[in-house]
This record gives sequence, structure tokens and C-alpha cells, in this order.
Amino acid sequence: MSPRRIALSLVAALLLAAPASARYVKIAGAPGFGPAKYAFLHVEKFGKPSAKNVLVLIPGTFAGSGSFYGIGAWLSQHVPNLQVWAIDRRPNQFEDVSYMNKTLEGQITGAQLFDYYLGWIGDNPQPAVHYHALDDSKYQFAKQWGLKLAMEDTRRVVLAAKQGGHKVILGGHSLGASSVYDYAVWDFNGHPGYKDLVGLVAIDGGGMSTSESLADAQKAVSDLNSGTSPWLDLLGIGLPWASGVFQETGAIGAVKDPDSPSIGQASPLLPAEFKPDVPVTNKALFGYAFDYRTSPAALGLIHIHSGHVSDTADANGQHGWVDDGITPIERFAMIGSHEPGNFTEWYYPKRLTIDVGAAKSLVKDPATTYLGLRTWHAKQVDLPLYVFQTDLSQGRVIAGAKAFVKYSKVPWHVYVDRTKTYSHLDPLAATPAKNDFLKTVVPFLKRLP
Repeated sequence: MSPRRIALSLVAALLLAAPASARYVKIAGAPGFGPAKYAFLHVEKFGKPSAKNVLVLIPGTFAGSGSFYGIGAWLSQHVPNLQVWAIDRRPNQFEDVSYMNKTLEGQITGAQLFDYYLGWIGDNPQPAVHYHALDDSKYQFAKQWGLKLAMEDTRRVVLAAKQGGHKVILGGHSLGASSVYDYAVWDFNGHPGYKDLVGLVAIDGGGMSTSESLADAQKAVSDLNSGTSPWLDLLGIGLPWASGVFQETGAIGAVKDPDSPSIGQASPLLPAEFKPDVPVTNKALFGYAFDYRTSPAALGLIHIHSGHVSDTADANGQHGWVDDGITPIERFAMIGSHEPGNFTEWYYPKRLTIDVGAAKSLVKDPATTYLGLRTWHAKQVDLPLYVFQTDLSQGRVIAGAKAFVKYSKVPWHVYVDRTKTYSHLDPLAATPAKNDFLKTVVPFLKRLP
């Protein structure tokens, strides 16, 4: 093995090693939202259990607890007396990550990984053993897995975090940031959610805006109930789980075998807009799919500032990756390949997006009443608020935060606007020395009571 290969192997091993303080634990969820055997979620914990302050983080659309892997450990190490708990919503239990783990452990090759999850689809020969997706007809109950369930499950995490007199800060990214506001204003059988907390952290999402019409809410629910699948299909290829599999297999390839010819580039299942017009390595394909300059413009949810495909090919005719941004692709791949508790939620319930969209008013109105959303306490919220904004919302995140501050009793706030320099996933993955989210949220967290 060449010195370069040895160095890359050592780097990969270090990147893949979970912090000694990380723990992935199961927590009982709310009853009554489908079969009791599925009534649980997971939390990945970072930091010392004795730390008296707990930052609970809610992931965004199609995201899992692993999306906070990069910042969770760092914050628990750099903010005194802080633990970080990252939530994995209950659909994550439906993921078969067995071959992801086998590849990470070096038991199988990248080609075997790809064949297990994706290589058997279409006209390709079917291997004896391959991934079997969920049968939607057996999971129709997940059409009710909306914001009410998310709030009830989140409260169980918050109450677990509060045990022993701990103080809880609630944070989230994207839709998870919206859920932070939702929790604060939620009515839990007469108990306002904000009273469980000492602060709010909203990373590129949420805020208060105009109400959704009742007709739109009714149509969204009708369309969901008349359809066959409870899951959102990000790529639009009829395989709702494929976006998560493409992301995770791509990340693993970029970590374990970065300089080999890309396996995903040859797959007909990967939409053409994710493929460069030159042959590339595993690492280069992964970077091309997520960098804001080459990733599809409509998928701003997955963008980062990372780099570009090399203009020159290597000795094997493959074009590699050149980092030139705040989020190096090796770091992003490390976060994206993390197990247990992965970056992307393979099965993301449509109802959650419907409900969060309707709850953006953060008040009781015809749409929230129809959907059974208890967003009743916005005027009383008296917690400090931190807000970070990237290019995704075109200014709506801070505008919505200002509207909420004006409407509520928020005593003080911090707004960080990086519209011109950050994309949606950069706050979660940028190298810490350059990460303006970490630089600005730490003083906020230290100031909390």
C-alpha cells in the first residue's frame, strides 16, 4: 500500500471513530399513533451525563440525528457544563443499515454495498440477498405521523433531559428549527411547552409568518390520504427511501474509497443532474451532488460550500475533488456516513411537512385547528432566542424571527445573517475553525441562566 493510501486509511479511521462520549439510546415515545411496537425513538448523546445543561436538537426534513454529529460533540466539548442530545425520529427504526455498517467495518466492498441497496433495481440481475423496502400498505398509520406526534415524542426527550434538575435548551435545523418554535408555543394538556426550556436555538428555519388557508390544509390532507405512500419522495423516482441510501452510500464511498471511480455515476437510478459530464472519483461525485454551484438549484435543502471537480484527470482518467469552501468534503462525508444514527431519514412522513407548514402562524387559526395543532401560547413565550440564517430562505428566517419576537415576550435575541456566504447544511458541517454558527452560538449558550 502506498504512503498516500496508508495516510488516507488512517484519516478515515479517525474520522469514523465516534467520540468516546457519544451514546445512542432508545426512548419511549407517545402512545396512540400506530402499533405500540413502533412507539419509540432514539437520541444520540454527546458530553458528560453530569453536565447540568442539555441542548436537545431536532433534525430537519429528511434528516436524522447524524446531521448533528459534527456539531454535537464539538459543542459539548467547548461549552462548559453542556450535553447535546440529537433526536432520531421514530421512522429511523425502519431503516436497514446492516450493509452500511458492514462496509464501514471493512467487511464488504463499496460495489457490494451499492448492489445490496440499489444495484438490483430495474433490469439488473437480482442478487440472492438485497434490500427490501417497506410495503406502504402496511404503514398507512404513518399518514398520521405529523407535528402532534413529533411534539409528544420531543416532550418525552425534553422531560428525560430535565431529570436530575438539568436545564434544557431546545434547538433544531431547518424543519427542526420550525419545530423549536412549535414546541415553545405548544399546549401539552394545559402546560405550555416553553416552560420546559431556558432557551431556543433556530438554525436556518422557523419563525412566525402568515396563516395557511383552511382550504390548502384540507387539500393537503386529502391528497395524502388518497395516495398510496405515507412517505415523501425527495428525488421523485418512486422510491422514497432512495435519497437516504444515495446520500449514505455516497458518503461511505467518499470516506472508505475516495479515489476510486465513482460507482454511483454509472447508476441509471441517480438523476442526471447529480452527475458530472466527466468521469469522477467517489469523493468527487459526492461533492458535486452537494456543492451549491453544481447541486440542483431546487434542492437548496442539501447545499454546502465545499469545492469543485478537478479540471484535470488522474492517471486512471478520473477527476478528483478540490476543496475551496468552508465545508471540506472529507468532513461532510464523515458526518454523512455516521452510524448509528445516520444523517438522512430514509422514510420521512409527508404529514409532518403538511403540519409544520400550517403551523407557521404559531397561533390558533382555522388551519391549525383543523389539523389538531395546539399552537396556543406564542404571546407568553419569554425565552432567549438564537437564530442563524443562510441563503436558503432569502431572508425569511430572520424576518420570521423578528415577527415572533415582536409578538411574544422574548427578552433578548441573537440574529446571525450569513445569507451571502452559507448554504443550508454549512452550519452543521463547516470546519469548526471557520464555522460562524459555532462561533456565535457558543456565547449565546454561555449567557443562558
